[in-house]
Order: sequence, then structure tokens, then C-alpha cells
Amino acid sequence: MSIVAAGPTRPSTTPAGKGVGPLLRGWREQRRVSQLELALRADSSARHISFIETGRSRPSEEMVLRLAEHLDVPVRERNALLLAAGYAPHYPETPLDDPSMDALRQGMERLIQGYEPYPALVVDATYTVLAANRGITMLLEGVSESLLTPPLNAMRLTLHPEGLAPRIRNHREWRDHLLAQMERQIALDRSEPLRALYEEVAAYPVPEQEREREGEGEGELDGGVEPVPYFALPLQIEHGGRVLSFISSISTFNTPMDVTVAELAIETFLPADPATVKYLQSLVS
Repeated sequence: MSIVAAGPTRPSTTPAGKGVGPLLRGWREQRRVSQLELALRADSSARHISFIETGRSRPSEEMVLRLAEHLDVPVRERNALLLAAGYAPHYPETPLDDPSMDALRQGMERLIQGYEPYPALVVDATYTVLAANRGITMLLEGVSESLLTPPLNAMRLTLHPEGLAPRIRNHREWRDHLLAQMERQIALDRSEPLRALYEEVAAYPVPEQEREREGEGEGELDGGVEPVPYFALPLQIEHGGRVLSFISSISTFNTPMDVTVAELAIETFLPADPATVKYLQSLVS
């Protein structure tokens, strides 16, 4: 599946009309960093940080970026801080279908295609699926057509009762993992679209199959096969009369200089047991 352009530009979550001082203070308090600690990190003084936060001192563009860096402010919100301080945005937001992004798109496509037959996909900051390989397509067999209408969303596909949820054998554990992951992102990014998505998927009913399995033991889960000692929580999903097990890994770009690139994530699913490897390899042999 070729990489598709992202949806409409996601607005900053930084409140409009606020000066840069209160905004920086908000990020500092959210990160639970004292003025003194931030000053030491940014090679400044607690007095200067205090003056910036109260509006008594206007920070330079370099200082805004330095403080944002040490507070781990998302790239999109760094632009908002600069605007609040009276400066132009520092980071562009380039659409994925822009010609300047050709190398990035082609690189990600080669990566996820080269990962086949194992599943891999590319998502943005709100889990919109921008690209997926044939391993993902295989797992989506049987998913409701309404969920497969673009733009696809990875969280909806996974947790919706008409999506993958009825086939996920450890649904409760995997659901808890995904919701906790989203909670951490919301705490870091303060993204309202992500919070809305979280509230939506958290309200999905538990599939009937999950309630039926609550009394099952491990032997019933894997058909009597001796359990595998997993090194991380696996996604255990039914496919073709088998239970496949995957360990998820998420990769992001180091030191991104573009808002779009900063919000991309490549998720790959590593087979978690020999049976899954053998089955997937048989599909391409």
C-alpha cells in the first residue's frame, strides 16, 4: 500500500492569545521541572526564567527554542511558542505528497515492504494509517468495510468490535496497553484530537468472545501447545484457524526538523514464537 497524504493540518493545542511566558510555565509545570532545574539545563538563571514566565522579560528566539528543547515540547507546539513570543515558526509542516518528501516516502515504503511477510505500517500523531504492507492487509481480513474506508485509523481498527477486537485472544491486556500508550502521549503532547480518539475507543464495548474467554486457562488459549515465554506483551490474534503472536515495535525519526516528520511513527510486528514465523513464511513460499 503506497503512502498516502496526511489529513488536514492538525492545529496547535497551545491556547491562542496567551503570552509565551505563561505557556512556557505550563509546559514546565507539566514536566514537573523547577525554575532552577530548567535554568541549569538551559544555561540560564532561575531569575531569568522567572522573568520570562511573568512577562517581565522577552526571551530571544534562541532561548524559546532552547527552553522548548529541554522541556521536550513537541515540534508543533514549539512553533506555537515562537508565535506567542512574536517570532516566525521555526519548523515547516510539509505535506507527505510534496515532492521534497519523495526520499522520505520511498524510504518508508521500502522499509515496510522489505519487512514482509511480517506486518508493518506508518501512522501519524492521531494513528491515521498512512501506509501499510501486505502483512497488515492479511490481518485485516474480515474487518467491517466501514472501518476500511479511508482515512483508516489504527486504534479504531484494533479496538472496534467490528474490527480486530473479536479476534484478539488477549484483548483485555492489549486494550489496556494501547489505552495506556495513548494516555502517555496525551500527557506529553496535550493533543485534543488524540484525547477525543482516546475517549471514543475507550468506550467501545468488550467483544462477546472476550467475556466468554475470561474463564479459559492458558491451555485453552493456545490449543494445548506448551506456552511460549514471551519477553514482552504479545498481540495474540486469530487468523486462518491459528493464533498468531506478535511483539510490537515503534520507531520515530531522530531530531526531526519538520512537523510532519516529527509526528510519523513506523510500527512493526515481530513474530513472537516459532509457529507464527513458520505460518507467515509459508504464505510467501
